[in-house]
Amino acid sequence: MCRPARDDGVRMEADASQVVITGGAGTLALAVAAAFSDDGTVVHAPTKGQLDVSEPRSVESFFHEHEPGLLVCNAGITRDATLARLSPADWDAVWRVNFVGALRCARAVLPSMRRRRRGHIVFISSHAAIRPFFGQSAYATSKAALHGLVASMAREHGADGIRVNAVLPGFLETRMTSGISTMRRAQVLGEHALGRFNTTDAAARFLRFLHLELPHTSGQVFQLDSRRSALD
Repeated sequence: MCRPARDDGVRMEADASQVVITGGAGTLALAVAAAFSDDGTVVHAPTKGQLDVSEPRSVESFFHEHEPGLLVCNAGITRDATLARLSPADWDAVWRVNFVGALRCARAVLPSMRRRRRGHIVFISSHAAIRPFFGQSAYATSKAALHGLVASMAREHGADGIRVNAVLPGFLETRMTSGISTMRRAQVLGEHALGRFNTTDAAARFLRFLHLELPHTSGQVFQLDSRRSALD
């Protein structure tokens, strides 16, 4: 379903015919799939076995068969350790998935989006990109790099009708966060002005709203929870 909008005679259109969200086994991906499926949108949420973002051939093969109007780059991993203790292999693994994998997927959909003169790419970032915890050097920098990519791609491809944004959903109850200690969890909760965490359903609804209802928005980074920013 497409939602047209007009502003000063310029027509923008959100292509919601097909959505792809990487990291399809994750809790957020399932919520996003549910949010868009309500409109009858075709949603693909490939698991690692179906789309391994760290493998160029896997990405090329998948996007040869799929041309989404919205790509949500959600696949991500963590390997937390201080920079002095973090192995080169773990550093490379994090960057290969979180940044290079996201970049690879974004580049793969550009030709079809440029041909159609519309499209939307959303990178799922993290609060760690602006206010990391101790020992998150690999994860934090891989997510922070996405913010620079958003700004660059939005500027380069705005004339092609392609929007590029990033979303920081906040601390969510997911498989990735399930192993966090009670002490760390309490520390994170204490940083929330509202005293509560965001939810995957709320984050999914925002992604749907951003795609369908804000056709003039690009080059932005959205923080969805009530945590303090890096400037506080």
